[in-house]
Amino acid sequence: MTAPRRALVLGVSGGIGAALADRLAAAGCEVTGLSRSRDGLDLTQPGSIERHAARLAETRFDLIFNATGALVIDGREPEKSFDAVTAEAMAAQFALNATGVALVIRHFAPLLTREGRPVLASLSARVGSIGDNGLGGWAAYRAAKAAQNQIIRTAAIEWRRRNPRAVIVALHPGTVETPLTRKYAARHPTITPERSAEALLAVIDGLSPEDTGSFRDWKGQVVPW
Repeated sequence: MTAPRRALVLGVSGGIGAALADRLAAAGCEVTGLSRSRDGLDLTQPGSIERHAARLAETRFDLIFNATGALVIDGREPEKSFDAVTAEAMAAQFALNATGVALVIRHFAPLLTREGRPVLASLSARVGSIGDNGLGGWAAYRAAKAAQNQIIRTAAIEWRRRNPRAVIVALHPGTVETPLTRKYAARHPTITPERSAEALLAVIDGLSPEDTGSFRDWKGQVVPW
């Protein structure tokens, strides 16, 4: 891995975020980490995002990695059918996993360096793929992640005009052994946060500006929209 010189990891207290920060630091990267539990960065609160970005306004990053997200919010489990869909669960999922990502891009993407090949990556999920959905269920989470993918795609088009060398991508980390997936991973092969972080950074290392706006998994394969 060719380590970036300076990286910002959002959601650094989570399993994947912590593993990303550790691996980047071990490779000699200067890492800045933010999280809700440690620093009060709350992606559902626009003012929180704006304040934290403002504090870093004079810093430029080669890599900004958004590792935030949640499958269960306020105790609301993923829906098994549309009989369980509620407006509250839908709104909560969109606030964190879609709107929050859009605001991260608005306020943090301007902190990307204009040198080299700056990257902004955000954790999405394969279940957010419309084309790959063959099982149904999980309507709120699926829809919010699909919305995030559209946000990433739209942002990449705009940033191509701002900085043709920048890369903005959505990444599926695999089914990772974290508290988020523990109850739902029994039927799926899992990987450790450390393995996911290693693989995601390798994918990022291999991206070119032509890959901006894409959706890829931890193996580097393109995921259908």
